[in-house]
Amino acid sequence: MRIIITGGAGFIGSHLSRTLLDQGHDVIVIDNLITGNIENIRLLLPRKNFSFIQHDVSKPIFLSDKIDRIYHLASPASPIDYLKLPIQTLKVGALGTYTALGMAMRHNAALLMASTSEVYGDPLVHPQKEDYWGNVNPIGPRGVYDEAKRYAESMVEAYRRFHGVNTHIVRIFNTYGPNMRPYDGRVVPAFCIGALKNEPLPIFGDGKQTRSFCYVSDLVRGLIAMMNSNDPGPINLGNPHEMTIKEFGEIVNSLIKNTAGFEYKELPVDDPKIRQPDISKAIKILKWKPEIAIEQGLQEAIEYFKRFV
Repeated sequence: MRIIITGGAGFIGSHLSRTLLDQGHDVIVIDNLITGNIENIRLLLPRKNFSFIQHDVSKPIFLSDKIDRIYHLASPASPIDYLKLPIQTLKVGALGTYTALGMAMRHNAALLMASTSEVYGDPLVHPQKEDYWGNVNPIGPRGVYDEAKRYAESMVEAYRRFHGVNTHIVRIFNTYGPNMRPYDGRVVPAFCIGALKNEPLPIFGDGKQTRSFCYVSDLVRGLIAMMNSNDPGPINLGNPHEMTIKEFGEIVNSLIKNTAGFEYKELPVDDPKIRQPDISKAIKILKWKPEIAIEQGLQEAIEYFKRFV
């Protein structure tokens, strides 16, 4: 098949690109590199069934050759990015999704939209199931990302209902692995690089807030399974193994043998206190669940982050 990946030079998109290429598909990455990195796809560029278009999907793009599938992953995805790029984040959620859906309509292509656990906001329901509507502050600093994704989900569903577009929505929970940007403010690169430098790991608040970490190869399997399914979603994709941020930091420090401990800082506004996916739908419908243990995945991530220290 001929497959478009918007945001394909980003962390998750680059892994998805390589996997789809290895499966024999033609892959076209569209990315404006505002947060993506050409180095993530450098080894893919010479491959005959791979092409890269540097373009902002918030603006129209017309491709003449037939497209079979579209994975719409384009968006800033870390707090540092969407706080620095609030308008661009809102635009790619709205106009970028409109562009991708228009392309899907013209080519009669299936579209998968990468949504996020952030649509649940600071949840009042735990663990988070797909029928929970969320607890989001629309005018808070994180609202530009949360509401962009919520709006994008609404648009995707409207195109499915009104135009009959074959669409799928996945809500991605914390994912980690190689190709993450080393200084994007997310906890995995911050902890790995801090520990490799033998520095105290930065913990915001008391460290009791929880997250659930899914290794990127597991997530990519889930994305492809969702695209291959007949289910429109939304479906949660993530690892249901929940832990506190401090517990996660202790694992990182133990693996790297960092004895510097922790440094506590003020908790950011609207930072979610709990995060754990209910993946019952993914298990039942997609026959999918994560397989990579946190220690195994972190070893791979640590090897990658060593180059930045």
